[in-house]
Amino acid sequence: MSRIHDIISQLEQVASDPQKAIESYKKETGKGAVGILYVYGPEEIVHAAGYLPVGLWGANKTITQARAHLLPFACSIMQSVMELECEGAYDTLEAVLFCVPCDTLKCMSQMWKGKAPVITFTHPQNRKIAAANDFLAEEYSLVRTKLEKILNTKITDEAIERSIEVYNDNRKAMRDFCDTAADHPEIIDPTVRHAVIKARFFMEKSKHTALVNELISELKKQPIKPWTGKKVVLTGIMAEPAGLLDVIKNNGFAVVADDLAQESRQFRNDVPAGKSPLYRLARWWQELDGCSLATDPTKPRGQMLINLADKYDADGVIVCMMKFCDPEEFDYPIYYPQLHQAGIRNTMIEVDLEARTFEQVNTRIETFAELLSR
Repeated sequence: MSRIHDIISQLEQVASDPQKAIESYKKETGKGAVGILYVYGPEEIVHAAGYLPVGLWGANKTITQARAHLLPFACSIMQSVMELECEGAYDTLEAVLFCVPCDTLKCMSQMWKGKAPVITFTHPQNRKIAAANDFLAEEYSLVRTKLEKILNTKITDEAIERSIEVYNDNRKAMRDFCDTAADHPEIIDPTVRHAVIKARFFMEKSKHTALVNELISELKKQPIKPWTGKKVVLTGIMAEPAGLLDVIKNNGFAVVADDLAQESRQFRNDVPAGKSPLYRLARWWQELDGCSLATDPTKPRGQMLINLADKYDADGVIVCMMKFCDPEEFDYPIYYPQLHQAGIRNTMIEVDLEARTFEQVNTRIETFAELLSR
């Protein structure tokens, strides 16, 4: 067990202190970091350049400066990212990549005034046609050209292919970790599970993969113990800040699976084969289903949640609704009745990165726990 705790401690430290992780990478390689403003950026292109892709997902912060630049109903991810930018937290980045699947992200890409240059690209929303892949591959080609100029380096197709394989190895490791963690909720509680996943945004992926694979190996040596609490699936954009996960943990819940944009949506599909590395990356976007930021008129998310709950024998689903996130709010009335019809109990909690107290969330989770016990 000591090695398990050592690995978890390493990953928790990375997840809680991204700046230190970036500094360590710079010291080790002589190269810096490129920010990927959430949600789905072509990290493999940055990795192929030898730089560290870093996810920008905001922080649990009091907002004082950001509202001078953003509308008050911008989600707290964008508010806190803007706050950090105003404080100069991102000035050490070499560049920032913006994907713009929502209106607030479009505004953010135009308002960015930090020292790091901005590269903006667009994901096609008519995703299921062949032309979408050609369009996105060309967008990624422009991203590569701009990165090459900013970083003063050449990013070859061969390097991107190697990076795709590194990332696919990490995706497989993360899927294996989530399955193994579901068997050991007494060790991998909701906060630990989140930290292991979040650390991948701030580590070179092959190093993260090695640690996660070792953690999986150590966990599999442990006996599978009966879980006396309730098991849930999380869905939404993210389940932060930490106090929110503490509420879930303290009420006796195990997170056995998730459908979060910050977590499993990042790695539930591998980058598929294709005629070129950029075309392969484009196809990953085409094959991503069940996310409110990736348009799909068939709306498969409800059935996907039902399948997750069935697969992991979950007692219910907790919807982590990001405050002021229109795409998520538009999806909820579609999949809620599907869950109800399938007999999957669920509750919704509001996610706000500026939150300091969680009494309302605790009341809802306590009530949900009582409901599931009946």
